[in-house]
Amino acid sequence: MGSVGDSYDNALAETINGLYKAEVIHRRGPWRSFEAVEYATLECVDWFNNRRLLEPIGNIPPAEAETNFYAALETEDMAA
Repeated sequence: MGSVGDSYDNALAETINGLYKAEVIHRRGPWRSFEAVEYATLECVDWFNNRRLLEPIGNIPPAEAETNFYAALETEDMAA
C-alpha cells in the first residue's frame, strides 16, 4: 500500500489489469459464460506464477524463484 498521493501501487495494478484484458479477455473472447471467463482467468494466473519464465531472475518461473529464496533463508539460519 502506498502513502497518500503515491501512485506506485495503482500503477502496478493498472498494468496487471491491462495485461489481463489484452491477453485474456479481448484475445480469447467472445465469452459464452461467466464460468468460461473464470476458468480462463485461473489458467492465466497459473501461467503467470508457475510457468512464465523471467529473464531477470534467471529464466525461471516466479514461483520457483520464491521457493529458492525461502530455501536460501532457511540455509542461512542453519549456518548461524
